[in-house]
Amino acid sequence: MLMREDIRSFIANVAKPARYIGGELGSTSKDLSEVDLRVAFCFPDIYEIGMSNLGMRILCGVLNEIPNVWAERVYSPWTDMEEQMRERHIPLFTSDSGDAVGDFDIVAFTLQYELCYSTALNMMELAGIPLLAADRGEDSPIVIAGGPCSYNPEPMADFIDVFSIGEGEEALPELARLWLKMKADGTYTKSAFLREASHLEGFYVPSLYDVSYNADGTIASFAPKYDDVPAVVKKRVIGDLDKAYVPIKTEIPYIETVHDRITLEVFRGCIRGCRFCQAGFVCRPVRERSPERLNEIARESADASGYEEISLSCLSISDYSQINRLTDSLLEWTDERKINLSLPSMRADSFTKELMEKISGVRTSTITFAPEAGTKRLRDIINKNIEEEDILKACRIAYGVGKNKIKLYFMMGLPGETYEDIAGIAALAHDVVEEYFHTEGRNKRLQPQVTTSVACFIPKPQTPFQWVGQNTFDELYDKQKFLADKITDRRVKHNYHDVEVSRLEAVFARGDRRLSAALLEARRRGIRLDAWEEFFDYAAWCEVFDAVGLDMSFYANRTIAEDEILPWDMIDCGVSKAFLLREYRKAKEGVPTKNCLEACSGCGVNSLVEPEYCRCCPGHPSPREDAPFAPVRPERADFVPTLTTPTEKVRPGRTVRVRFSKGGALAYIGHLDLAKFMIRQLVRSRLPVWYTEGFNPRPHLVFASSLSVGCGGEREVMDFRLVADAATTDDEIRSALAPLMPDGIDIIEVFTAERKLKEIEWGEYEIAYGETRDGIASEIRTLFSSPVIMMKRSKSGEKETDITAFLADVDATDEGGFLTVRFLANAADARYLNPVYVARAIAEKLGFDAPYKMARKRLLLADKTELR
Repeated sequence: MLMREDIRSFIANVAKPARYIGGELGSTSKDLSEVDLRVAFCFPDIYEIGMSNLGMRILCGVLNEIPNVWAERVYSPWTDMEEQMRERHIPLFTSDSGDAVGDFDIVAFTLQYELCYSTALNMMELAGIPLLAADRGEDSPIVIAGGPCSYNPEPMADFIDVFSIGEGEEALPELARLWLKMKADGTYTKSAFLREASHLEGFYVPSLYDVSYNADGTIASFAPKYDDVPAVVKKRVIGDLDKAYVPIKTEIPYIETVHDRITLEVFRGCIRGCRFCQAGFVCRPVRERSPERLNEIARESADASGYEEISLSCLSISDYSQINRLTDSLLEWTDERKINLSLPSMRADSFTKELMEKISGVRTSTITFAPEAGTKRLRDIINKNIEEEDILKACRIAYGVGKNKIKLYFMMGLPGETYEDIAGIAALAHDVVEEYFHTEGRNKRLQPQVTTSVACFIPKPQTPFQWVGQNTFDELYDKQKFLADKITDRRVKHNYHDVEVSRLEAVFARGDRRLSAALLEARRRGIRLDAWEEFFDYAAWCEVFDAVGLDMSFYANRTIAEDEILPWDMIDCGVSKAFLLREYRKAKEGVPTKNCLEACSGCGVNSLVEPEYCRCCPGHPSPREDAPFAPVRPERADFVPTLTTPTEKVRPGRTVRVRFSKGGALAYIGHLDLAKFMIRQLVRSRLPVWYTEGFNPRPHLVFASSLSVGCGGEREVMDFRLVADAATTDDEIRSALAPLMPDGIDIIEVFTAERKLKEIEWGEYEIAYGETRDGIASEIRTLFSSPVIMMKRSKSGEKETDITAFLADVDATDEGGFLTVRFLANAADARYLNPVYVARAIAEKLGFDAPYKMARKRLLLADKTELR
């Protein structure tokens, strides 16, 4: 898709219209005549967030591997776009075909965090899909959901037909094949499909279970309605990650996203067992990709995308058993191609100087660690298992290679916490600052900057702390004030999470299916986008809970009895409830548990895999060496990494000028986003482009003059430089770039620049209206023959301005029932005039406000000849 026709009339007036135009490079398109199953894969947040989600790319990609299945992407519109869609009765549509979501066979949601629930329901409503599963008939799509929140599916149980539990690379294609089979053999009905889906491992169908409650609100019983429906649903697990599907040629967004880079998933699972961390338990067992496979994925992804950064993604990158081999193999080619490596938050006790030196070229100077608690006593309770000296040593290493910014993540309200533990956060942050001045090799020109980010503890399902109640409002507010008063060092910046947001998250994290009533009432009241501060309204949520007669504190603040039935007990994440209970009791005693490489703690996750053992369990008998879950064999401690040495500076050569057109839906891409997109295509072309020098080298790419959003360009200009002595011809450059361009951008010609871009004075524009009226052409010529005062925006704000001082040669013609306005407008930076002011003047002064298309025809010098 390149923009639905029914949004063209207003798309320029919404924020970031490129969110909605589709047609990205790498997007999937299929012939509908050959498609039997259509899946709308929905991310319940805006485009920039959803496009950064690796899981969504994996699952859409693996479904699209099936020839007669087409999985398309869907994102939540921002409020301005939603308002226009509701006003004009435009249903929620996909990014790939632009078709209405309500017309699809399956609508899938990935539920990444609890505060997206209200947005998911809003998207269903925009799609015209009945919210309650019980209200959806045979003609309605099957609604499925997965993601981290599916480990407690109950708050969304009334809205979702099927939950996918665990990893979906094999599970979702299996569900799709079941749907296709039943359709083909004529046995499909919605109820029959749901019954059959419940027989597949990893699928939970809420409507097939009955729940009853005690008088005190706790769960009395939970049982399947039929004998063939499993009482417990076991999560799906991918065994060999080297053989698992990886998306390579995926959609490359036209606008900047939250994680605008290659995400390289190194391994899944975690050996640590931090008792608050849901991901650390539900992602078990640990499975690693080989360095060879990771290097292959990284190369292919870089070639396909042109991204300049690779992020090594996992729960604890420094626990990857072959981190040195991986980073060495990546640096063999990423340095040459000016691609940076970035790492997530790292464990302080496994942070090494060798690893730090390898990533010292990463753009940011901030290194992140997560002590989680301010004292050793509390870290033992939560099983963090790091000493203060580990943290200070890691900071010394970072300081010693030139970093000066450290970010520390903590939590507040943890089980067993005292005010002494909170004071320990301030003390530790101060010690990290002071460590800077005791570090040899630090950058003495800089001052240390330490940022503490303190979240409120949220008890999560499938963790040892699932039984623990969250602190009350007053307790958390008092602790936040106490800590703020303790942090007196100006070199420590203190951030903390909103207590109200954290409480609502806790409510839904530990909720049962009665919360569906609250979510339904919230939708009726227009609540959505709760993950965004400007839309989150805690008072509105309190009114919702009062209206449906539910007590938020029952879910968030109550300590759950150890023998109580939990709302999520029907979900088996592989880690046994008995193990979680043992860990809960050990936490009460302040006793830590060794990590999985040191000793097997018997978590039970080995029951998920065949043969039955976990690769990180050194105590498990006789594992096969060639099995996908073979034990991790850490690299030798004396391994000496190969560090790259700086190369000689490369001199710049000639300046290449590229003339190109930009039109259609791509007219709605902003100037900065266009520049980033073109840089990626230069990188993909592998031309001998000269890179700027310094901390963040990148291709030297300069545009002649920015284009306003919504304005096309017929002969736009950009310059880049080749390296000195490059023999690449203009024809070779055009041949390298032209195939990389999407629909809407064409490379017209390539030549050596003759004049400097700063010599541009004018842009020649044309506004083509789809209608006209008698005498309007003459009125326009008369209007612009004298001063036209408009409110013009500048860096200093808006002020009344005569826009004719920035215009020349304004003319209008009225032929064949269409109006065309042509003019010159200043295009130099200092006197640039957005051509939309001309259209606004015609609308405001003459009352002619018809749909139009705008294009810049040429860029001209002061003598009004075209730039060469």
